[in-house]
Amino acid sequence: MFGLHYRLERHAIGLVVAVIVVASIGGLVEIAPLFTINETVESTADMRVYTPLEVAGRNIYMREGCYACHSQMIRTLQDEVDRYGPYSLAVESQYDHPQLWGSKRTGPDLARLGGKYSDQWHTAHLINPRDVVPESKMPGYAFLARTPLRLDDLPLHLKALRAVGVPYSDDMIAHAAEDAYGQALPDDARAAGVTERYGEATSVRLFDGDARTVTEMDALVAYLQILGRLTDAAHADNLAEAE
Repeated sequence: MFGLHYRLERHAIGLVVAVIVVASIGGLVEIAPLFTINETVESTADMRVYTPLEVAGRNIYMREGCYACHSQMIRTLQDEVDRYGPYSLAVESQYDHPQLWGSKRTGPDLARLGGKYSDQWHTAHLINPRDVVPESKMPGYAFLARTPLRLDDLPLHLKALRAVGVPYSDDMIAHAAEDAYGQALPDDARAAGVTERYGEATSVRLFDGDARTVTEMDALVAYLQILGRLTDAAHADNLAEAE
């Protein structure tokens, strides 16, 4: 093998041809499956988009590097299904840009985290993780509860997501800032517009327990509470029921 390589190095044209052949094989392995993606990725009728508040929370999740210690992909291994719930389906990530699947688990997988704990638990955990999980190695994020959420750029975030295929309407984009405000402050007049645009099942509540303002804590907790709940496809008895 090394002898062949040494001989190729002495002949530039031969080496170029060999590189092209090897690169083509690798490219074929990567590209060929994309031609059958419509046959391998599930479809579901109940998939919904992230609300503006959840989009903001996801951006904070990425900004703080949470994906470095938490995956969002449950594999088909039985021990993972027993611990975390139904294995992840591709359709559940169709509106995730970028996907946050990962494989590093300093902390547990979060793919099915939504609804597992209360908002109060998440807020306490983010402020000081050891208050609720004594053995936790996670750093605290108390500053999120003190940091007002930036709302003015949310229409731009939704517009960018629409450009890559997320079906946000013009109405959703135009009202992004007020919908984020209304989702976190249920007594505000703007709360009604959230359920009107995103459905009655959308959670509208005080995520961080503070009715004075909308904070980054509101956004991050709202995002954590929707993980695994954008669609019920993974909980269907079989994939045929999810299509």
